[in-house]
Amino acid sequence: MHNDMRGNTNGMARRTVLTHAGVIAAAAAVSSSVPGVAAAAPAATPRTEPAAPGEVPTSANGWPLEREANHVSTVWTRTVPGTGLSVDIRVGDAAAILIHVVRRFHYEVEQLPRVDLAGWRPIDGLDEKLPESNLASGTAVRIRPGAAAKGGLFPLQEIVLRDILADCAGVVRWGGDDSPVDESLFYLDRGPADPQVRELADRLRTAEAIPGQGAGKAVDVMGRSRRERARRLAEEQRAR
Repeated sequence: MHNDMRGNTNGMARRTVLTHAGVIAAAAAVSSSVPGVAAAAPAATPRTEPAAPGEVPTSANGWPLEREANHVSTVWTRTVPGTGLSVDIRVGDAAAILIHVVRRFHYEVEQLPRVDLAGWRPIDGLDEKLPESNLASGTAVRIRPGAAAKGGLFPLQEIVLRDILADCAGVVRWGGDDSPVDESLFYLDRGPADPQVRELADRLRTAEAIPGQGAGKAVDVMGRSRRERARRLAEEQRAR
């Protein structure tokens, strides 16, 4: 009886081995004839490192272009406090800086109706090599878009404008100092990695949080020190 059981056990073992061998052989045959079954390629590692310079299209000032506003974008419509205006602008530091410029212009140079403020535009229709391309990255605004030609401001208005630019410590440039001239254009004149952008934005945000400070506070633009500061910056920016 024990011998029969051993015989049956050995027979079962041999049949099991042969059956497994047959299954393995069949699987090997199928895998060799069906593409992609024999060995799956390792999954690609997701790319996490930042894009190399030149891979992402940028505007003239080095900020990445945006294809649209208010949808999967860094450009969103933001209100300009105290003015009744709104503008499509790059959120974060760019918005803090450029909205400050718009507010001071509205309060101190000329009150702006809604049609006289424009922000982001798609790159199509803009010259990629000129400062106007900065509109497509959300890092520029047009104030009085129809007044791009030279000489659109009265002398006292330009004095105030120069004070606004000096308040931004050279981070913002006016298209009135460019060639060709575009007096309606204001844009960031520093790239996204420049620490001066964050420093200015933080300073302006801090001032806005203190009552009586920030845009709208009383400013003596005719003061000697302020005029001198504005004059020096104007000379530097015109020279570039």
